[in-house]
Amino acid sequence: MSEFQTIERIAALGDGVTADGEHVPLTAPGDRVFLDGRVDRGDHYVEPVCRHFAKCGGCQLQHCDEAALAQFVSERVTFAARSRGLDPVHVAPPAMSPPHSRRRASLRAINGGGRPLIGFNEAGSHRVIDLRECHVLEPRLFALLEPLRRYFARLKGKYSITIELTLVDQGVDCGIGNFTPEGLEQTEELLDFCRDHGLARLTLDHGYGAESFWEPEPVTVTLGGHPVAFPPGAFLQATRHGEDTLVSAALEWLEPCEHVADLFSGLGTFALALAVKRKVLAAEADRAAMLACCTTANLARLPLECAHRDLFRNPLQATELAQFDGVLLDPPRAGARTQIEQIAKSDVSRVVYISCNPSSWARDCEMLKDAGFTLAELRPVGQFRWSTHVELASLFTR
Repeated sequence: MSEFQTIERIAALGDGVTADGEHVPLTAPGDRVFLDGRVDRGDHYVEPVCRHFAKCGGCQLQHCDEAALAQFVSERVTFAARSRGLDPVHVAPPAMSPPHSRRRASLRAINGGGRPLIGFNEAGSHRVIDLRECHVLEPRLFALLEPLRRYFARLKGKYSITIELTLVDQGVDCGIGNFTPEGLEQTEELLDFCRDHGLARLTLDHGYGAESFWEPEPVTVTLGGHPVAFPPGAFLQATRHGEDTLVSAALEWLEPCEHVADLFSGLGTFALALAVKRKVLAAEADRAAMLACCTTANLARLPLECAHRDLFRNPLQATELAQFDGVLLDPPRAGARTQIEQIAKSDVSRVVYISCNPSSWARDCEMLKDAGFTLAELRPVGQFRWSTHVELASLFTR
C-alpha cells in the first residue's frame, strides 16, 4: 500500500476525494494525504484569504485555486447531466463571479455575551460568526455591518434578529426581522440610522410580512435596461456578473424565436430583455413580482404579457404551449417536474432551462431527453464564489 494518497477532485459538499473514495476535509486536488494524517499541499492549494474560513458557513472552497474552483463547478454540472444520460454536445467553460460581487445576503444578529454578533451561521451550526471581513460580499453591503452592530449594542436582553441586505439602484435595501423599535426614542434613533447611512430602504418584519419603515424614493433594480420596482424579499440573481451571464445565454439561444414563454419569470430578469425583439409571456406565482414586471413592461411599451400563475399546481399545458416557438424556465431549487412534463408533450422545439440545482435540473431534463430533445449546450455558472452552490444554463433542441 502506498504511504500516501492524492486528492483527485472535490466532492459535492467541498471535501477532497482520493482515488479510492476517501473524503478529506479542506484539501485541494493534487494534495497528498499520508497514512499518519499529514497533508502535503499540491499546486492547486492556496492559503484562504479570510480569517473566518473553515468556521463561517458562507464559504467552503477558499483553499482551492482558480483552476480547481472552475473544475469543481464544471464537474458538478456535467456529472449531474451524465448521471441521467444527458450527453451535452458542447460544455462551455464555467463563468465564475469575482470576489466582492455578492449583492444580496441573509445574515443574523444575536446578543453574544453583551455585544451584538452579526454574520453568517457557522457551518452546520446555529452559532453566528461575527464577520470582521468578508471577501464575497459587495463592499457596500459589508460596510453596513459595523453601524448595525453599534445600533444593536443598545438593545437589552437576548435577541435573534434576521438581516436581509440587497444592493438596489438607490443603494442598500435592508430588511430586519424579529425586531421592533420600542418607544419614540428607539424609533427616532432608527430613522437617524437610515438617514446617516443613506439606506435606500429599511423594512421591518414583525411576523406578518415586511413593512416599509424608511424609503425616501421607490426602490428599483435595473433589469433588461429598465428600472423595476423591487418588492421586499423579491428574488434577484446573487451577482450582476451571474445575471449578465445567464441573460446573455438566453438571448443568444432564443434569438431565432418570435414568441417565447418565460416561466417562473420573477421580476422579469429574462422576460424584459427578451421582449425587446419578440413577444413574451411571463408567468409567475409571486403576485408582487409579477405586477412589478408587468408595470415596467407597460411603461416601456414592450410586447410582454404577464400571467399570475402557480406553475407547480397549474403548469402551462401542452396545448397552451403550441403558440410558442421557445420556452425559458428558471424554477426554484425543487425544479419544475410538472411543467417539464407538459413541455415534453408539446411541439416546442427550443427550451432554455436555467437552474440553481444540478440534481433537480438533471431529473427534470431526463424527461426532455426521452421526448426527443438534445442537450445542445451546457454553461456552468459559479455565482457563489468559494461555495459549493452551483448554477447553470442549458439549451435543449429537437
